[in-house]
Amino acid sequence: MTLDDFDFDLPEGLIATRPARPRSSARLLAATGDSLRDLHVRDLPELLGPGDLLVLNDTRVIPARLTGTRSRATPQGEAVARVEITLLEPVADGWKALAKPLRKLKPGEVIRFGDALSAEVAAIGDGALVLRFDATGDAFDAALAQVGAMPLPPYIAALRAPDEADRQDYQTVWARRSGAVAAPTASLHFDEPLLAALRARGVRFAHVTLHVGAGTFLPVKVKDVTTHKMHGEWGEVTPEAAAAINETRAAGGRVIPVGTTALRLIESAATPDGRVQPFRGVTEIFIYPGYPFRVTDGLMTNFHLPRSTLLMLVSALMGQDRIRRIYRHAVDSGYRFFSYGDASLLVP
Repeated sequence: MTLDDFDFDLPEGLIATRPARPRSSARLLAATGDSLRDLHVRDLPELLGPGDLLVLNDTRVIPARLTGTRSRATPQGEAVARVEITLLEPVADGWKALAKPLRKLKPGEVIRFGDALSAEVAAIGDGALVLRFDATGDAFDAALAQVGAMPLPPYIAALRAPDEADRQDYQTVWARRSGAVAAPTASLHFDEPLLAALRARGVRFAHVTLHVGAGTFLPVKVKDVTTHKMHGEWGEVTPEAAAAINETRAAGGRVIPVGTTALRLIESAATPDGRVQPFRGVTEIFIYPGYPFRVTDGLMTNFHLPRSTLLMLVSALMGQDRIRRIYRHAVDSGYRFFSYGDASLLVP
C-alpha cells in the first residue's frame, strides 16, 4: 500500500477559502452503499433517523497565530526582527510553537506581541521552540484573544490572510473546551436551526473532546503508508459519552461521528468487541485500509487532501475503489474542498 494509491488531481479552484453562508447551506454528497446523492447539509435530517447518534467534537480553537518582534542590541544599535509564531500545544514549562524565521531567535530572548503579551524563548530544538509567556490562565486567554489570529490551514493561509470573520467562521457553534489549533471542520456546517431539526427527528448527540493539533496538516513522507507515524493529540471520552454510544449500539441505532477527529477518538476508546470505555489521554491511532472499525457506522466529513492520512481513513471506511469514485464525482460536480469546503456523509 503506497502513498501513490491515495493521490488524485484537484483543481486549485475547488479549494474553498470562505465557508458557505448560512453554514447548513453547504453541499452534502451522501454516499450510502453504492448510491450517490447531491444534497445540502440542511437535508441531513432526511438521512438520519430516530435512535441515530451523532458524535460531536467540542474542542475550541484558540487564536494561535501571533505576530511579534524581537529586539537585540548590536554594535550598530538595536536590531528589531519581525517573528511569526504558531502555537502548537501546551507543555510543562510553556507552549511549544513554530517560529518563522526560527533562525532569528535565541534562548532567553523576549518576543513582544504588542502591549498585551510577551514571551521568553525558553528552548529551541527539532525545528520548534518553547515559549514561556508573561501571563497564564484567564489573563493569557484574554491577551491571546486580543493579539492572536485564527490558525487557518496552510492551503487557505497561502491564498489569503486570516481576518476577523474567521474568529466565528473557524469555530463550531458548540465549541467549549479550548485547546485546538485547527478546527474539526465537518462540524463547521452545523447551525442552530439544523441542530433543532435533528433533535425533532429524534437524532441524539454525544460530545467528546479531541484537541486538534497542527500535526493534522503534516504530509506523509514514507512510500509505504503502513510505516507512517501519526502525531499525538489529546482527547477525552467522558463516561456519559461512552454510555450514550454503547446505549445506541445496544438499541440498534447508528453511531456516526461528525469529523475524522471524533471518529479517531471513539475508535481509540473502543474495546475489540465494540464497547466504548471512558478515555482521557493522547491518541496516536492511524486508520488506513484494513482497519477493523469497532463502533463507527458512518461518518460525516469534508473532502480531504490528496496523499493525506485523512484520505486513508475514509478509504478504510468505504473502500479504496469506492472513495476514488466518490472523489471523482465530487471533483466533476464542483464540490468545494478542505476546511471551509462542502461535506460528505459516508455510510458503508
